[in-house]
Amino acid sequence: MRKMGLDYGEVRIGVAFSDPLGIIANGFETYVRKDLTSDLAYFCDIARKKEVDKIVVGLPINMNGTEGERALATRVFGEKLHEATGLEVKFLDERLSSVSAERMLIEADVSRENRKKVIDKISATIILQNYLDINSK
Repeated sequence: MRKMGLDYGEVRIGVAFSDPLGIIANGFETYVRKDLTSDLAYFCDIARKKEVDKIVVGLPINMNGTEGERALATRVFGEKLHEATGLEVKFLDERLSSVSAERMLIEADVSRENRKKVIDKISATIILQNYLDINSK
């Protein structure tokens, strides 16, 4: 069974999946949000098709360790996703995942326009890979 990683945002959600053994995370897409009902239906469908057994959602913790409005919105989305899919939803501190993704894309000489198109997918991949690495020990 695969794990699905999500980088939840107000406009876009980055999506990544693990390999069937749960060792390597691979970026899948940047999903452009529509409305909650459509978003949940999409993720239910894709989780079923990809045979997902767990969803990992990046939690935007503030640098001082507190949770703000974005973290609360992410937790609410995660709970709705759990209710809709019936799958376990885990949250993982995503501090600096977007910074890491941006740095990787800059080092790869990806244009600013193209970085905007893939940064959420890359962030989801980093979040999921961090989860896989932590839980493989």
